[in-house]
Amino acid sequence: MQPDAINRLNPSAETIHVGSTEIKFLVTGADSNGSVAIFEMAVPGGERIPSPFHSHDAYEETIYGVEGVITWTVNGVPIDVAPGQTLCIQRGEVHGFANHGAVDVRALAVVTPAVIGPEFFRAMSAIISAGLDVATMRAKMGETMRRHGLTPASPPAP
Repeated sequence: MQPDAINRLNPSAETIHVGSTEIKFLVTGADSNGSVAIFEMAVPGGERIPSPFHSHDAYEETIYGVEGVITWTVNGVPIDVAPGQTLCIQRGEVHGFANHGAVDVRALAVVTPAVIGPEFFRAMSAIISAGLDVATMRAKMGETMRRHGLTPASPPAP
């Protein structure tokens, strides 16, 4: 294998813990001239704390199930993504996820174009780890989301 080819394998291998969710970046916008960002996410079984609901207007997010079943709620509709299944979340759709099962989940996320990257997840991790009161944490998370092109949204009514 040529040396340049070796540098292209998992060029942005970085693992970031956001609460109990693990984000492993594989490709960032810097690696792909801005065309795509790819990361693997691992969500422990029984993780009942869903991601903050949000939308984004500058990119699509496609989720591919690897292990376990993860529930994405898109525009108020719960969608279970199992191994081998793909969900494309279009621009402007309000969404969030949770692992309601007992089995750990692994999924691959593909963001096109690569508007979001590890910086966002590092910032969210720092907020969650800071030990802030709930109101301050939510406010800081909202600010960070907006700064990185996400629009915070309320969860759908049950």
